[in-house]
Amino acid sequence: MCGIVGYTGSKKCRDILMGGLKRLEYRGYDSSGIAVMNGNMGNDGAGSKCKIMVAKEAGKINILEDKIENFKMDGDCGIGHTRWATHGEPTKVNAHPHLEGSGRIAVVHNGIIENYVELREELEKKGHSFISDTDTEVLPHLLEEYKDGSLIQAMRKVLKKVKGSGAIVAISSDRPGELVGARIFSPLIVGISPEGNFIASDIPAVLE
Repeated sequence: MCGIVGYTGSKKCRDILMGGLKRLEYRGYDSSGIAVMNGNMGNDGAGSKCKIMVAKEAGKINILEDKIENFKMDGDCGIGHTRWATHGEPTKVNAHPHLEGSGRIAVVHNGIIENYVELREELEKKGHSFISDTDTEVLPHLLEEYKDGSLIQAMRKVLKKVKGSGAIVAISSDRPGELVGARIFSPLIVGISPEGNFIASDIPAVLE
């Protein structure tokens, strides 16, 4: 059973995300990953200097933890995921988070996109390229396709397009500090605090 954790606030998020993922290990998983928004907003406030850094690995979370030890992931907004393989083998490529082609949108997802084959074929005809075997990878590409400056509006359009179940959380380097979450028949918890806001698939991820 997959796990989601996300944070945006005044603290560096890498360790917060990793701590949340560790507290979701009880759900079972075969790979894990995090995406952190590094950098600052551009002069226009549109995040032109932001970049999403992604690290993911197959296997236990400590493998990922060792890998990112020397990574520069100093942003204060990010998402993390523990995956239990459904579509695609438990590999690094199939691990979440997933990006669209330009690397400006990252998504984590619990659940199943039942019409992902149809959506993938439709997106490929429009020039989108895919690298994984997962159903989830269609989501960041759909968000990119529908994005008109508002990640929230794009997510609303995606929800009308996909069939299935699950919880989705996305970040965009064009929208610094913003987490957008949605759910289709699956739990998604929002936590609000003076030091930042959290989103997670289960309470233990944000208890601390």
